[in-house]
Amino acid sequence: MSSTSTDIGRTLEVSGARLHYEVRGQGPLVVLCGAPMDAAAFAPLAGLLAADHTVLTTDPRGINRSRLDDPGQDSTPQLRADDLSRLITHLDAGPAVVLGSSGGAVSALALAEAQPEQVHTVIAHEPPLDELLEDRDQLHAETEELIATYLAGDVMGAWKKFFAQADIALPEPVIEQMFGGERDPQQVADERRWFAHEMRATTHWQPDITALGSTTGRIVVGIGADSAGQLCDRTSRSLAAALNIEPTIFPGGHTGFVEDPDAFATRLREVLRES
Repeated sequence: MSSTSTDIGRTLEVSGARLHYEVRGQGPLVVLCGAPMDAAAFAPLAGLLAADHTVLTTDPRGINRSRLDDPGQDSTPQLRADDLSRLITHLDAGPAVVLGSSGGAVSALALAEAQPEQVHTVIAHEPPLDELLEDRDQLHAETEELIATYLAGDVMGAWKKFFAQADIALPEPVIEQMFGGERDPQQVADERRWFAHEMRATTHWQPDITALGSTTGRIVVGIGADSAGQLCDRTSRSLAAALNIEPTIFPGGHTGFVEDPDAFATRLREVLRES
């Protein structure tokens, strides 16, 4: 493995990929990870936490600046967990707090299963664990349909199906404004990779409840206060119930750390003080 530094952005070579990662601050290690969300989305929160923590953010493999040897490789929670493990080892700053959002929460849980000694607290914020729900077969069928819709070229149709499945109410004009017209080529490339190579493996992942329940680290299941009734509210509550813990409420919705990073950081610090 090798690393190069450009400002806070660096690159770590791992099997099949070159991972872009960023390090801010000094102190105990906090890892912020998404999937497919990249490091840029976490920058405001990372900047706040860097006052008293070493904060690691990264683009997951195949997304934005983290390049793959094989662009057709699927992104699985296990692969992303191994990448996080290698980054933590490379920094030699663990065990870490790992806050994962959405698909990144699935990555964080997979890391806790595979390398429990590297994490002392995992905060899984709204992981889309469809396998934990009774209507999993219907959800998987809907996922296949929206992936097929996207790959057939109907981008707007695929996003409408996605938000309907997620139980996130967005007016059609808003969706059209977000995903229609001229778009950033990198955003489009990352979006296509998510639909084609990441969404299926993430939503099909089955957590090992016994392994997670027996780890010496702390598992926190986070839910946005504004996410009530949404799909990831349901999956998160199912995970918390399986682990026999109460979910922890954070401000905002599915991406509350983007909507109001100050409020999210304040709540995160409260949760960490409880560790």
